Amino acid sequence: MQENLVIVESPAKAKTIEKILGDKYTVKSSYGHIRDLKKKGLSIDIAKGFEPEYEISPDKVKVVSELKKLSKEAQTVWLASDEDREGEAIAWHLKEALQLPDSKTRRIVFHEITQNAILHAVENPRQVDRNLVNAQQARRVLDRLVGFELSPLLWRKVRPSLSAGRVQSVTVRLIVEREREIMNFEGSDYYRVVGEFAMPDGAVFKAELNTRFKTEEEAGRFLADISAAGVVFTVGSVETKPSKRTPAAPFTTSTLQQEAARKLGFSVSQTMSVAQRLYEAGLITYMRTDSVHLSSLAIGAAEEAVAALFGEKYHKTRQYTTKSKGAQEAHEAIRPTDIDRREAGTTAQERRLYDLIWKRTVASQMADAELEKTTAQIVVSNRSEKFAASGEVITFDGFLRLYMESRDDEVSAAKTDGSGDGLLPAMTEGTVLTRGQTVATQRFAQRPPRYSEASLVKHLEELGIGRPSTYAPTISTIINRGYVVKEDRDGVKRDYTVLTLSKAGGLKRTRKSEMTGAEKNKLFPTDIGMLVTDYLAEHFAAILDYNFTARVEKEFDEIAEGGLDWRRMLAAFYAPFHEHVDNAEGETEYVRSERLLGVDPKTGKNVYARVGKFGPMVQLGDTPAAASKAKESSEPSEDEKPRYASLLKGQMVATITLEEALALFELPRELGEYEGKTVTAAVGRFGPYVKHDGKFVSLKVREGDDPYTVTLERAVQLIEEKREAERNRVIRVYEAEDIQVLNGRWGPYIAHGGTNYKIPKTLLAKREAASLTLEELRALIAEQQTAGEGTAPKRTFRRGVARGAKK
Repeated sequence: MQENLVIVESPAKAKTIEKILGDKYTVKSSYGHIRDLKKKGLSIDIAKGFEPEYEISPDKVKVVSELKKLSKEAQTVWLASDEDREGEAIAWHLKEALQLPDSKTRRIVFHEITQNAILHAVENPRQVDRNLVNAQQARRVLDRLVGFELSPLLWRKVRPSLSAGRVQSVTVRLIVEREREIMNFEGSDYYRVVGEFAMPDGAVFKAELNTRFKTEEEAGRFLADISAAGVVFTVGSVETKPSKRTPAAPFTTSTLQQEAARKLGFSVSQTMSVAQRLYEAGLITYMRTDSVHLSSLAIGAAEEAVAALFGEKYHKTRQYTTKSKGAQEAHEAIRPTDIDRREAGTTAQERRLYDLIWKRTVASQMADAELEKTTAQIVVSNRSEKFAASGEVITFDGFLRLYMESRDDEVSAAKTDGSGDGLLPAMTEGTVLTRGQTVATQRFAQRPPRYSEASLVKHLEELGIGRPSTYAPTISTIINRGYVVKEDRDGVKRDYTVLTLSKAGGLKRTRKSEMTGAEKNKLFPTDIGMLVTDYLAEHFAAILDYNFTARVEKEFDEIAEGGLDWRRMLAAFYAPFHEHVDNAEGETEYVRSERLLGVDPKTGKNVYARVGKFGPMVQLGDTPAAASKAKESSEPSEDEKPRYASLLKGQMVATITLEEALALFELPRELGEYEGKTVTAAVGRFGPYVKHDGKFVSLKVREGDDPYTVTLERAVQLIEEKREAERNRVIRVYEAEDIQVLNGRWGPYIAHGGTNYKIPKTLLAKREAASLTLEELRALIAEQQTAGEGTAPKRTFRRGVARGAKK
């Protein structure tokens, strides 16, 4: 009989822990959750106090069977899933599914995979914490109730295949409201004046006027006044005072997600995936935490690292306290398990994220940066306005020598004219200055910024919506459901005026242009996302209320602490919610998102923008009235039928103009003939394309392709490129075995039975993919099937009927 069976969540973690515990312990993985609510039906017995109906996930039947056999043979079963609520729930589901008695079951938790932490956990086991389990159950049941009752309502009232969720719908609302702020933003312009001044000894610095002018005339008048003969510029008050900067606290889940997005360009889900691998390799502490606390061991190790790298004067011991009440994972901040290990990770992403975590941890135990800030006023003898110059000098770099926290890109724009925070020359009050070139530049008020993943996470955390473990899946969900898109948008060209007053007094007016409004990796709501948000906000205001969502999170915390009964909490929520659903079912009609844009001057027909079955579109002409359908000539003529066209990237039902809509009906365009067949350009459900001989080829928008301007020569080039790619795609085929070796975007891979399997890079470094034998391919497939690593192939590129064509 095996003495000890340890069950963890992931196979990578199992290998690490097995090395630590030794031969007397067998460590196996559950591969995450083994049970969940049944997929069919609500799977919650409301009459029995919201009793959940669970089932073993189909892909976990084999895993559970193996674990059940091993647990019967073991004297003691150690449930070592993660230390958060999800981990506690996994441990409870294992105990229930494997029918483990209390007498042979031990629950152990650790926030880092190191020998000391794991041995300490084994020496201090406990039983499964039912309060934590009930908090997770309450979340799962509440989310199923909301989704199960709201989603079908959306199908009937808005559009099929939609979904709603307690956290996802509120998150979409945030993005939609920000987009509406941007749409309603009325920009204003002003003139900002920056002058150059010289000290008697020739030292030059810049200063900005403390007033911004509303018009070009006002700015021009000011420049004319200060260029007049006899105008004197003198140094007014000069104030110098010391200041300091303090290092940021060690990482929590949300601050790691934000900083990795800003400094490394990682998405939230990418950060969590990389951090998970570092944790399972024993390199960092648990990556889902609300805590900024560091253990005394970590603080001591950081002190040694600082002293060794920079000297004792750079060290300062700090212990940060967690601000959030009821932090469900309040154990320790995210930090390296061994601070002496300066570099770690097997991939470039892992190494970069580890480096970020290491620097943040060590910097938190470093001395403040000391600065000296000087502010000086420059008085103009014939005007009341004053110029202000500021300079900042770092007298002791402290933690800045190692690390400085980034800020969101929308608030970190630096001045590019050198008018602030540079180095100022020594100056005293009353010193007479010589004016150099002075420039008044037309600037524009900035619209509210769209959310990046980092700024969205920050705002969700500030509102108390969700928890660290929910941010990544929530953002992934709203993108996958088509409510939000994450993409880049090109800026637009904007002209602005510059008035330049030379040192000699000459005034010159020039017009310049700049690109403005460019977006990179920002979150945009789609038309369907806005439509669903508007519907839910009107009929289910409580569900989309930020305070309600935050209050629910606090109630989950109370359940976890044993202060609130989870069934009572669900009952208080469900009764009014269910009544709202019933009322909405009976009261609301089918929701249409349709804007009349105007009339087409050529045909006299109405032009509409609306959300259709396949997404946002424009419509030329009205749908034939029901009465006309009863006529004997049942089908309306082609001229009576409306025409449709899909919107382009960046266009929205809420903002598209009549002119932009009419341009969409210029497609499809005939470009000419190739190989005796017509080539056309159009926009379809999946973007712009050219069509030839019944086949579709995507236009490369990033390379400047445009369906309105693409030439026949360019279309032929794209057609031939696709043909060449298809010829090179197949490397080898074993038809009898349904096995193919194919060339993909990231190199050769195996396709078998509707699933793709990797060919290890280590193998490809030694062998050509075409030389792999059938036996080798079978072995690779079997190995990845056992590990659950096969992936469904990406959806192949297909197109339907050109949406710009007549119906």
